[in-house]
Amino acid sequence: MAPFASFVEISRYNLIPLSVTSLCGCPCRLLSNQTLIPTRRTPKLKLNVVFHGSKSVFRVRPTSIYVNRRLITAVARAEPESIDASNAEEEVDQGAILPTTKDSFSELQHKSSQLRKRIVFGLGIGISVGGAVLAGGWVFTVALAAAVFLGAREYFELVRSRGITAGMTPPPRYVSRVCSVICAFMPILTLYFGNIDISVTSAAFVVATALLMQRGNPRFAQLSSTMFGLFYCGYLPCFWVKLRCGLAAPALNTRIGAGWPFLLGGQAHWTVGLVATLISFSSIIAADTYAFLGGKAIGKTPLTNISPKKTWEGAIVGLGGCIATSVVLSKILSWPASLVSAIAFGFLNFFGSVFGDLTESMIKRDAGVKDSGSLIPGHGGILDRVDSYIFTGALAYSFVKILLPLYGV
Repeated sequence: MAPFASFVEISRYNLIPLSVTSLCGCPCRLLSNQTLIPTRRTPKLKLNVVFHGSKSVFRVRPTSIYVNRRLITAVARAEPESIDASNAEEEVDQGAILPTTKDSFSELQHKSSQLRKRIVFGLGIGISVGGAVLAGGWVFTVALAAAVFLGAREYFELVRSRGITAGMTPPPRYVSRVCSVICAFMPILTLYFGNIDISVTSAAFVVATALLMQRGNPRFAQLSSTMFGLFYCGYLPCFWVKLRCGLAAPALNTRIGAGWPFLLGGQAHWTVGLVATLISFSSIIAADTYAFLGGKAIGKTPLTNISPKKTWEGAIVGLGGCIATSVVLSKILSWPASLVSAIAFGFLNFFGSVFGDLTESMIKRDAGVKDSGSLIPGHGGILDRVDSYIFTGALAYSFVKILLPLYGV
């Protein structure tokens, strides 16, 4: 006897597998969770029950029959092969995995794009800064003044951010703008006068007087944040002008200077200030690069809570890279003369670099921001790029001006 598996022919177009036992079963007792529940009544339709290999046993005319819940339940309880549970689960899993895969791919593309921007703009900044350092004089000073102005603007915006203003009263906006302009003029005054101690003191006195005489209740937080801004953004960067342009003694032993074109200044262009600035800049770049790579590779022990991503392992690798760069360049440029001086110079550059980086990280942490700005794509703001140089200029100048002549090494 042929099996009783059958088909329901609806409108003579679609065949739905159906078993006779499922039609005869009680609709109130469901044997499967796969139940179809119609949302609205279905129009009249033509229903034929056809057994395997035979004609219709009976035919129901399209008179007054409707598809009700009982028929739909019976269809849902049809043969197990009519609904493949494993295929359904697989499709659900694929639907859940697909958005995750797309998100991961989009994140990977975003990181790749950020890395390309970082490399391209980093190379552009490096070439521009290298050219300004080689040119010296007004070119170097004006470029530094522009960076100081932008950095000062970012600093005072950080001071006015919500994270810092929640615990203090920021200086008025007009005072912040005036201080940014004063900071920008400091490198120029340093080049012109050679020393700006009196100018900085006078500017600080004027700004402090304006803060104390303002309407309302002057706060010490306003005075302290403004004075630190003048010192941090204006006074400290001026030591790079004093180092690059103020130390004009020729580096006679530098081989590159012997072959330097006469139209570009000849051998006299290669001064102690130029050589010291090149070594210091290169050492800072090496310290940042090696510290980043070392932290990514073997970094496990946090260096400080100020910047959790920095590690002791990365700092040690960065110190080694900084000292090695200083020693190699000292051999190429024939300055300083001794190995001990080159190692000491590299150590000072690394210390100033880390101290400046952590200081800016502390300001950003209190401000509740990741970057000081968004001026440079892939790098953040100006302060994010020059934080390692702010304190290093004063240390490098002191080393060349005081320590080398004092100890004669």
